[in-house]
Amino acid sequence: MELKGKNAIVTGAARGIGRGIALKLAEAGANVALVDLGNPRDPALTYNLAAHGELQSAVDEVNSRGVKAAAILADVTRLADCERMAAETVKALGSIDVLVNNAGIIAAGPVAEFSEEAWDRVMAVNAKGPFLCSKAAIPHLLRKKEGAIVNIASIAGKTSRGGLSAYCASKFAVMALTQALAEELGPANIRVNAVCPGLLRTAMWTDVLNQYLSKAWGGNAESLFDNTVGTMCYLGREQTPADIGEAVVYLARADNVTGTSIVVAGGAEIH
Repeated sequence: MELKGKNAIVTGAARGIGRGIALKLAEAGANVALVDLGNPRDPALTYNLAAHGELQSAVDEVNSRGVKAAAILADVTRLADCERMAAETVKALGSIDVLVNNAGIIAAGPVAEFSEEAWDRVMAVNAKGPFLCSKAAIPHLLRKKEGAIVNIASIAGKTSRGGLSAYCASKFAVMALTQALAEELGPANIRVNAVCPGLLRTAMWTDVLNQYLSKAWGGNAESLFDNTVGTMCYLGREQTPADIGEAVVYLARADNVTGTSIVVAGGAEIH
């Protein structure tokens, strides 16, 4: 599918991986609806999510690529927000051709000490979010009889890790949803795939995992990310939002690929 002139939605697009995906889609010629939360504070989490100012900055950066961009504030855990997101995208851009379910959060801790509130919030954003966004976008995709959904999972959706039970469970769920949707939507020529990012220096690492893992494993929090990359990645280098964006662009274009996942982890996950 040629992306020039097509219209894409990217959730969690204000910063990090989502921003990188939006920019790569724009460079491929797609117009982009960038979706993120209006309220960056979440009481179930230990770090702040993206703020409205960051979202507008990302929109401006996408616009600079010579395509149309729209900022949409929505909570992906609410069906009404997701339906409004789809309607606003159609109003602003004209149609929906690609949906990228990227919005995600993380919380760390052993199961015995993990709060029910944190578990429910991680599952709501990471697993329920892609379900609701897909549910809202599918009627629009069906009208085109062509299109793609790309779910952002994780290497944590391939191999689970202690201390990350909620996050891993949510990303395993994303992998299952991807496969089910691929079978459901294949007859309508809508392809559904996943990307599994590896080790990126985003807020999930800098604000959460560095602190948790340095306590659990011992060692310096400041050097933990670099040491983990050096130990796990065959290529010896971290991944970037642009790396993930390139994989999304490929899957958005690939006319005969569905129900699968691409791992972008420099060798840190090979299953």
